[in-house]
Amino acid sequence: MSATHFPSHWTKSTLGQIVVDIEAGKSFRCIEKPPTDDWPGIVKVSAVSWGSFNEHESKTCPDEKLFDPRYRIRPGDLLMSRANTVELVGACVIVGSISKRLMLSDKILRIMLADDLKAWTLWYLRSKEGRAQIEARATGNQLSMRNIGQARILEIEIPLAPDRERLSIVEAIESYLTRLDDAMATLERVQRNLKRYRVSVLKAAVEGRLVPTEAELARAEGREYEPASVLLERILVERRHRWEEAELAKMKAKGKVPKNDNWKHKYVEPAAPDTSELPELPVGWCWTSWSQIGSSQNGRPFPSNQYCRDGVRLLRPGNLHASGRIEWNQKNTRCMPETWEEEFPEFLVGANELVINLTAQSLKDEFLGRVCMTEANECCLLNQRIGRLTPVFISPRFVLWWLKSPMFRAFVDGLNKGSLIQHMFTSQLDLFTFPMPPLAEQARIVGEIERLIGVQELVEKDILQNIFRIPRLSQAVLSSAFEGRLVDQDPCDEPADVLLERIRAERAAGNGKKQSRPRRVNTKTAST
Repeated sequence: MSATHFPSHWTKSTLGQIVVDIEAGKSFRCIEKPPTDDWPGIVKVSAVSWGSFNEHESKTCPDEKLFDPRYRIRPGDLLMSRANTVELVGACVIVGSISKRLMLSDKILRIMLADDLKAWTLWYLRSKEGRAQIEARATGNQLSMRNIGQARILEIEIPLAPDRERLSIVEAIESYLTRLDDAMATLERVQRNLKRYRVSVLKAAVEGRLVPTEAELARAEGREYEPASVLLERILVERRHRWEEAELAKMKAKGKVPKNDNWKHKYVEPAAPDTSELPELPVGWCWTSWSQIGSSQNGRPFPSNQYCRDGVRLLRPGNLHASGRIEWNQKNTRCMPETWEEEFPEFLVGANELVINLTAQSLKDEFLGRVCMTEANECCLLNQRIGRLTPVFISPRFVLWWLKSPMFRAFVDGLNKGSLIQHMFTSQLDLFTFPMPPLAEQARIVGEIERLIGVQELVEKDILQNIFRIPRLSQAVLSSAFEGRLVDQDPCDEPADVLLERIRAERAAGNGKKQSRPRRVNTKTAST
């Protein structure tokens, strides 16, 4: 305990010198579901984390006869997880209210202490120094489960302050940490509200409520404007023109020269969406589909055995960030030899292009259908499971925000995506129907979206910084507490050595027998 410096009237002890007893529970086959009011249960190792006891993390005891009342968990019990991950081995908590009949498992220990030492011990074990001692005594693989035995737990050194000072310190710790917990809850609530705010901005944008419409401005200014229906006609003409240019290029590459225009009849006009059941749009808007206003390209499978340290970067799903930006870092960057860039130039992705993720293992993080835009200096290869989206005449940034709106998320969620691995296809994307405003209005919408979301991202960045800061502040409170700097010291208080001698005398008077569990519960600590 050399890292902790405490006042001279304090003393150093070990858990073995102050605990009444340590109890471990049982281990037997259980039903893998939480117990009901009619059936008892046994807690799982996941029931205990730092400062939190979750009674729902338990299994049903299959036989009432197996339930041993001696190991029943009660309010006020100080529990410790003796086997868990590196972060959670030794996690401890004082149980608050409990509604189920639960027993200790063999991986959860009950540390029995006098009432006035429970909270003190809990907070010390949660401090940086206490956790360091736990980790130093734990055994097992750093990458999997760690274990700490009862004998090693009893070796943990703990400082002891005099009675009145110790109680004042515990009260101060709980006061400070309660306020920090409240601050964390507020920050997390604001964080959730910011996410809802972002969704509401995009929802208002696609519904024509974010900026004045082009029709409204034209009427107020006494001018004409191009409605979205006319824009769509221009897009369809340009779309066919681009197809014809591409077909001619393919024929010339093969040495073929068309003798007439019959080849143009192969062009398939994209189908207009069925608007019979769609809601009415703002004046000047029209319904369209992706197949009418843009084109899609799937990536190709680039062999992973060709990955190299240098070369051309390979765009993969992990590079698509929720913010809409492409992110490259040491963990997610893969490169291909430059010969692949020369051999497959049609799969090169350049500046300000839209890409979409077509595969995901889960729908929880909205990873499937995630759309991003490349930066101004981007050059990478389009890997499989990624699609490139190319709009005609329309700003890619407008399409980016439209495909991040709740309307598109509802479309993705409604697709038949598969079971274990979720998939979508660019052919399905062609069917996405969405409202399109006039071109000038699109620019104003994009500007307002990015202004509002820019503010949201700045606030969210500050929120995240404060969320990361709170655990450090909590540890600073505990460090100050166990160095004797959190409350004023009482010169009239008896030295802590006297307290330790009294505990020894009480243990000796008990002839080594277990003492009854104290009944009084520190409700503040129990609810932490």
